[in-house]
Amino acid sequence: MFFVEFLIVLVCILIGARIGGIGLGVMGGVGLAVLSFVFGLQPTSPPINVMLMIMAVVAAAASMQAAGGLDFLIKIATKILRKNPKYITFIAPVVTYVFTMMAGTGHVAYSVLPVIAEVSRRSGIRPERPMSMAVIASQFAIVASPIAAAVVALVAFLEPQGITLADVLLVTIPGTSLGLTAACVIVNKLGKELKDDPEYRRRMEDPAFRQEMEQEVQVEELEVKPEAKKAVSLFLFGSLVVVLMGAFPSLRPSFDGNAMGMAHTIEIVMLSIAALIILICKPDGYAITQGSVFHAGMRAIVAIFGIAWLGDTFIGGHGVMVKETVAGLVEMAPWTFAFALFALSVMVNSQGATTAVLVPVAITLGLPPEVIIATFVAVNGYFFIPNYGPIIASIDFDRTGTTNIGKFIFNHSFMIPGLLSMVFSIMFGFLFAGIVL
Repeated sequence: MFFVEFLIVLVCILIGARIGGIGLGVMGGVGLAVLSFVFGLQPTSPPINVMLMIMAVVAAAASMQAAGGLDFLIKIATKILRKNPKYITFIAPVVTYVFTMMAGTGHVAYSVLPVIAEVSRRSGIRPERPMSMAVIASQFAIVASPIAAAVVALVAFLEPQGITLADVLLVTIPGTSLGLTAACVIVNKLGKELKDDPEYRRRMEDPAFRQEMEQEVQVEELEVKPEAKKAVSLFLFGSLVVVLMGAFPSLRPSFDGNAMGMAHTIEIVMLSIAALIILICKPDGYAITQGSVFHAGMRAIVAIFGIAWLGDTFIGGHGVMVKETVAGLVEMAPWTFAFALFALSVMVNSQGATTAVLVPVAITLGLPPEVIIATFVAVNGYFFIPNYGPIIASIDFDRTGTTNIGKFIFNHSFMIPGLLSMVFSIMFGFLFAGIVL
């Protein structure tokens, strides 16, 4: 029965991933219905605190976006990219990495991808190099963002073991930063130079295409709302408060001799920041719920609600058997947990859902926190199958044709940059986990 139930879980994940949007969440509900009503497994408690933390963070980030905060950041990023065209393969990932850290979602990369494509092309640099690394960096920065759904979930699960938000970030930020940098060094030499690329040369034979290449992306003319700077400042202040309170529990109020949990701390701080942005910057209330940040956040919440609850119920029903089967492998080679994270993230396309499903399993199996945090970056398996939004967008934005999906699907522009970044980031993750924890 274990394998039949496991197959049901996998089928629900695969169908949900194919549906997209809130498909993962609702298919998690279908799986729960089958496991509980047909196979008699008792449902566990859904991850309510994780969902509420994400809702609070999304409320603040969406308010900042509606007040023009993201447009302000895009304008700054555009200026940086255009002032340093020769080093765009290294600078573009930094820009998308910082954007994701501040917004908590990799979808903010959409805004700068056209600029990266245009600047690299005009500088004679193969756009595939900065475009691929920029998309990968926007994914990997999720594990370095104090307000990302996956990080919030990880801290909530590991807090009972004495792990703070600062502990996680002190491993993930330097680990992913150095890992991405090492990958950039190699990617900067991949592929033919733009002037020698056969696809680009073929396209340039078309007069209409040559004329189109002369058109510039006028992002610098983007209109920024007057209150945008205030919104960004308030949001960054809230993120800083969350990090400080996570690092120093004594800053939080104490109840019954224990500091208030980080779940409630994040919820209170970020809801308050959202309120301050709304009161001071006065964004359109309707626009807050219509922005890309709000939509992405709500999809993450529904996905975590359904699929994490399904996974936890399945593991809860077979906890002893799973622990005995996997414990030996984990004890012999703890780093193999990275493969589980990577494989599930490829299937579910959600770092938050992957974290919510597998981290409790790792804790149940007795995996040390330092191993969990060191391999945490493996939740970013989006690039393996080229169906992630920013991947498709970057292919469309690169009009030279260097950024593409190969004939065999898996030989796409993001595979080598993604795998290199993953390997280097995990290696550095173990290094810093050994120092910090």
